[in-house]
Amino acid sequence: MSIPVDDVPIRDTMIRLGQLLKLANLVEDGVEAAELIKNGLVKVNGEIDDRRGRQLHNGDTVTVNGQTVRVVAPEAD
Repeated sequence: MSIPVDDVPIRDTMIRLGQLLKLANLVEDGVEAAELIKNGLVKVNGEIDDRRGRQLHNGDTVTVNGQTVRVVAPEAD
């Protein structure tokens, strides 16, 4: 059984990890995002990432508390 992945559209070609967590409603605010990331509770593309400023691009996945989202960026011109 596969885990459902929700697509999260972004306006630009890149978004930072902390911003994505807020945009996807995985956290309430930046403080909560920072705590989860610092404590190793956030996975990017299946691996723990502790950089709040990590740049995410089209197709990257982020998992927090068993919930996975995928970045959907506009096509580059």
